[in-house]
Amino acid sequence: MNPDSPIVFVVDDDHRIREALSRLISSAEIAVITFASAAEFLEYEKPDAPACLVLDLQLPGLSGLELQQQLADGDAPPIVFITGHGDIPSTVRAMKAGAVEFLSKPFGDDELLRAIDAAIALDRTARQQRSEITELRERYAHLTARERDVLPFVVAGFANKQAADGLGIAENTIAVHRGQIMRKMRSRSLAELVRMADKLGISPADPPK
Repeated sequence: MNPDSPIVFVVDDDHRIREALSRLISSAEIAVITFASAAEFLEYEKPDAPACLVLDLQLPGLSGLELQQQLADGDAPPIVFITGHGDIPSTVRAMKAGAVEFLSKPFGDDELLRAIDAAIALDRTARQQRSEITELRERYAHLTARERDVLPFVVAGFANKQAADGLGIAENTIAVHRGQIMRKMRSRSLAELVRMADKLGISPADPPK
């Protein structure tokens, strides 16, 4: 499978619904894999590709909402809930937990396909962001301990002398560390380095008192 080709996972205990959804999604030229229960879905080894989970609310064993909760801490695909037993509290709970859509059966084919397209687009964005963060962390890992000390002063916009005073080291040493940080982080400008630090959760140093 092309790693950029999307895939839709369908979890529904009604085999007729699974077959109908499989035909519909396949007609849109999107790969689809169906499951009769949340347990089956959890056991399946997922391909590394943009994805969407079309999930029935009422399932044997683990319910749709319980599966959503279990997946919340991982890199699970965005969820489109489908149900024949929808109620307002369940809808609110699902949407607050990040569901893309909550569709009550019977729903229109176009309605579901639009929701799937939106979910896959969200997953593509999330995957790209995770990839960027992973790469930035790898670059950051190559900084020395002292370079990591200097970085917050650089992204705060301090002059070398201010950073040197703050860290108690020589000004020319700060200049060397600054150059090494820019090189190792592959940053072409201070503004770009500031954005990188922000994505890594690194706060700028406080201004001197």
